[in-house]
Amino acid sequence: MILLTKLDQQKVLINLETVKYIEAVPDTIIFFTNGDSVMVLESMEAISQAVVEYQAAVFRHSIPASP
Repeated sequence: MILLTKLDQQKVLINLETVKYIEAVPDTIIFFTNGDSVMVLESMEAISQAVVEYQAAVFRHSIPASP
């Protein structure tokens, strides 16, 4: 999950597994697989970076410790 900010300054956690696609028109809109959408303050570039950081953290935690 990544933490984003809705237009009303409310923080929201986004489950990446439910995201269908993201558009910038010019505001950033996240569309979900269930048909819902949410407009956020963060740019597509900022969201992309947050996704990469989240996925890297998940990957780091999934590697078993060396014996």
